[in-house]
This record gives sequence, structure tokens and C-alpha cells, in this order.
Amino acid sequence: MDWWPAYLAIGVAVGFLAGLLGIGGGAIMVPMLVFVFTAKGFAAEHLMHQSIATALATIVFTSLSSVRTHHRYGAVEWPVVGAMAPGIVAGSFGAALLAGLLPTRPLMAGFALFMLYTGTQMFFDVRPRPGRQLPRPAGLFAAGSVIGALSSLFAVGGAFLSIPFLSWCNLPLKRAIGTAAANGFPIAVAGSLGYIAQGLRAEGLPAGSLGYVYLPALGFIVVTSMLTAPLGARLVHRAPVRPIRMAFSLLLYALAIQMLVKLW
Repeated sequence: MDWWPAYLAIGVAVGFLAGLLGIGGGAIMVPMLVFVFTAKGFAAEHLMHQSIATALATIVFTSLSSVRTHHRYGAVEWPVVGAMAPGIVAGSFGAALLAGLLPTRPLMAGFALFMLYTGTQMFFDVRPRPGRQLPRPAGLFAAGSVIGALSSLFAVGGAFLSIPFLSWCNLPLKRAIGTAAANGFPIAVAGSLGYIAQGLRAEGLPAGSLGYVYLPALGFIVVTSMLTAPLGARLVHRAPVRPIRMAFSLLLYALAIQMLVKLW
């Protein structure tokens, strides 16, 4: 309980960025939770699993709040979400089960490298040029499976992969962001269930854990993130997002380097 101000602050940042960029918030939440959980003395072998699982569980709630706002602006392609959802669920759940078997150090190294990739992509605004139309349902299922699996491993809500894919398929950017935010819900639900299932068999988890999900952090983060997610979602429809994306990419670099230094 002595860390509740930190959890509330994480929730403010995560909710706002989830609504603004459709990112789900895991990219910034996981390294912050690693820092807090380390300071609290959590077992090192479960540190990354608990951070990713707790981050995914919060995305269940932030995505609902964010999607509601994007839906009011007509920015969610629900047929696309429905076609991708079965693949997303299968990929997210399976990847979470796999991640539960991996040691913390490879998970942390992979997460840090993914953050460096994501920061570079956001800073230089690298997006594939629209070159095709949306695939048929089988193609959307396959894309959803890959997006769900990678998103579950790195707790990023799917937007870092969904937005480039949807933009490549000629979906306008704001509609791609809204649709990616909607994809975040099935990713978070399936991934959280996978981490909970694996964590129920783990030993040495702190009190207040449901599998790998640490419930005290989840509760405090959800309170503030659900309040700030609509603010970010409204801003994306009223202001240029580019400067904020560049600043966020620099933050990702800093957090990734800090995690690599910790590993070293």
C-alpha cells in the first residue's frame, strides 16, 4: 500500500497515452512496474512476468474507456475488429502461456529491444505506405494471431503492430488508431487469462497476486487510467499528435536503456 501514489501516477500516464496513441500503455507501464516491484523486493524470477501480466490486465479497462470515445467519433472499424478478434485471442493466450515458461532475463531483454524498435518507429514516423486493401477474413485472422501473440509477450495492446498493418491496408490513420484501440481489449483479456493460468502454478508470488497479476497495482492504476484515457482519445481528434509521439519515443529509448543497464 505504501506504493499507491506511484501506481496512481502510472495510471495517469498510461490512460492518457492509451487514448492518445492507441498503444495500450504497456510500453511505459512495464518498465515502471519493474522498477516498483524491484523496490518492493519481489522475487527476481517472477519480476518480468508480473509486470507484463499486470500491465495487460490494466489494458482490459483502459481499452474499454478509450474505445468508447473513439467509437463516438466513428473511428472504429468494427467489422475489422470482429474478423481479427478470434486470431487475436488465440495468439494472445498461447503467447502468454509460453511467456510463463521463459526466464525473466530473456523476457526483459526482448522487451527492451522491442521498445528500442518501437521508439525508432515512432520518432521517424515509419509507417508502410498504403499498398493494398484489407484482406479477407482468413487473412485478418492470421494477422490477428501474429499481432496478438507479440502484443501479449510485450504488453503493448496491439497498436504498435495493428496501426502499421491497418495503415498499410489503406485505413486512414485516425481510424487505424481507433480500431487498434478496440483490438487491445481481446488482446488484454486473453493474455491476462494466460498469465493468470501460468502464475497459479508459480511459487513465491507476493500476497495479493492472482496468478502473475498483482491486484493492488492493478486496482490503483485502473482508477486513474480510466479517467485519463478519454482525455487522450479526445485530443487525438483535435490536435496534432506528431510532437507527442516524438517525445514519447525518446521516453521509450530512456526506459529501454535503463532496462538493458539493469540486465547488464
